[in-house]
Amino acid sequence: MEQRISLVTLGVTDLSRARRFYEELGWRGQEFEETVFFQAGGIAVVLWSRETLAADCGLNDRGAPGFAGVALAHNVRHRAEVDEVLASAERAGATVTRPARATPYGGYAGVFTDPDGHAWEVAHNPGFALAPDGSITVPTFDAS
Repeated sequence: MEQRISLVTLGVTDLSRARRFYEELGWRGQEFEETVFFQAGGIAVVLWSRETLAADCGLNDRGAPGFAGVALAHNVRHRAEVDEVLASAERAGATVTRPARATPYGGYAGVFTDPDGHAWEVAHNPGFALAPDGSITVPTFDAS
């Protein structure tokens, strides 16, 4: 697993309120399918429903130790790397909470939690190409 974070997803209780807050700070994001994406240097900060985030991570929002409504994502260059990273994390002591599977966005992803319950998504997302240094650029979403 390369030492980097691709996305930080914040589980929010009110997406509109959260977006307004970050935009008042001067951030500019774009909403796509009830999710708001902000470019933040070479990573993305994402706002998404806290309940949906917990479910997507294979966690119970109220009962997962360490789950504070935040998930980290590690994007990889090839689909096979998702399985490799999940297996490596499990050997290191992680718990795979959502085995890798095809995603609605045409990618492939799974989730593990570290020994303290922090959620990490490992994803191959063809829409978020990785630069040689591992940084990502949020694509422009077509709202049509």
